[in-house]
Amino acid sequence: MFEKILIANRGEVALRIHRACREMGIRTVAVHSEADANAMHVRLADEAVCIGPARSTDSYLNKPAIISAAIITGADAIHPGYGFLSENADFAEMVEKHGITFIGPTVEQMRLMGDKITARKAAIEAGLPVTEGSPALETVEDARLWANKIGYPIIIKAKDGGGGKGMKIAFSDDDIEEAYTMAKAEAKAAFPSDVVYMEKYLQHPRHIEMQVLADKYGNVVHLGERDCSIQRNNQKVIEESPSPALNEQQRREIGEIVRKAIAKIGYCNAGTLEFLYENGKFYFMEMNTRLQVEHPVTEAITGIDLVKEQIRIAAGAQLGYTQKDIQFSGHAIECRINAENPQTFVPCPGKIEEWHAPGGLGVRVDSEIYSGYQIPPFYDSMIAKLIVHAGTRNAALMRLRRALEEFVIMGVQTTIPLHQEIISQPEYLDGQYDIHWLEKFMQSKNSPTEDKGE
Repeated sequence: MFEKILIANRGEVALRIHRACREMGIRTVAVHSEADANAMHVRLADEAVCIGPARSTDSYLNKPAIISAAIITGADAIHPGYGFLSENADFAEMVEKHGITFIGPTVEQMRLMGDKITARKAAIEAGLPVTEGSPALETVEDARLWANKIGYPIIIKAKDGGGGKGMKIAFSDDDIEEAYTMAKAEAKAAFPSDVVYMEKYLQHPRHIEMQVLADKYGNVVHLGERDCSIQRNNQKVIEESPSPALNEQQRREIGEIVRKAIAKIGYCNAGTLEFLYENGKFYFMEMNTRLQVEHPVTEAITGIDLVKEQIRIAAGAQLGYTQKDIQFSGHAIECRINAENPQTFVPCPGKIEEWHAPGGLGVRVDSEIYSGYQIPPFYDSMIAKLIVHAGTRNAALMRLRRALEEFVIMGVQTTIPLHQEIISQPEYLDGQYDIHWLEKFMQSKNSPTEDKGE
């Protein structure tokens, strides 16, 4: 087992990794920007190294600085968390070349699944269901020809895309030139390549993903699905497991398809396969070769610590169980709490004047916030994750309602009021929602009402 792990991240995920390491008897090294000198994971880690100024490009994305910190402190492994360099194959390759273990899949697997075009090809070969799609599109005319072949509506995507960037929808020939041009422009600005491709656009899907674990010896298990359909601008807001849209037979069938596909690909470590689900059918979107933000809901229903499993697998251990040993228990829901205006979603950095996290049976809060903490304006605005677990979905919703009422964050605006609104809506309570539901709800809530003279 590793003796010392460097955590190449910040925020709640850095603290999450630190806690797993401490429970395994592994010492930790926190790297941080100048803006994060007082962060909780920095204060709790065995060692801390400042790797640059506040800007991510000068610190958390500074590959040489992170590797230098690992060498100087004698770390024998690096955990990248999620975001930043977690799916950067070049960084993983640099780490391995310096004799340090990268806690994640192999460089080759990251490159295969990080390119959406090659990932789609690999998915087809592994037996995963996909939508109709195109190869790389060279020109607007290519896009027009493929759109007419596939049939409108279509969506154009960046091959290196993520986070909802580089994605544009076209409903007819009149839209195709603008969609193609804008998708390429966004891809060029945000990713290493401006190459785009096309898929059939599903108009009312749910976003359902499957969590997998695989070791170096060919053992693979899936840990059930997460429903991530409550989202805005392709960013997840609430996640739950199991999905209220699936029955047990569908869950078993897609789980087995995924498990066999991962074994055929030869993937190793934790990963997530993301699907669109519409009219009873699954369509593969992409694979995330890292820990997911929403991993706690899976931990809640399985009792398996995904971060510890990542570390064990990277150290060469075999999975200690098979698929038949995985037991699913109850229902879990996660709310992402952001320091944002709950109506406009404008970030709201500032000083936390008062902080009280909810507690009680089945309530978990992943956050490194504390009273007096100054939220820096340079990074993602998520400051906490609230996770509840109960025997049934209804019981989990009641627990979530209570926990949100208890949550106190003073000094900055947060999205807690939005979460309270969402979970009180009949469609959400009934599990009748798709990936567009939240944006439609926000539009209807913010639309001016007609003056009816009442």
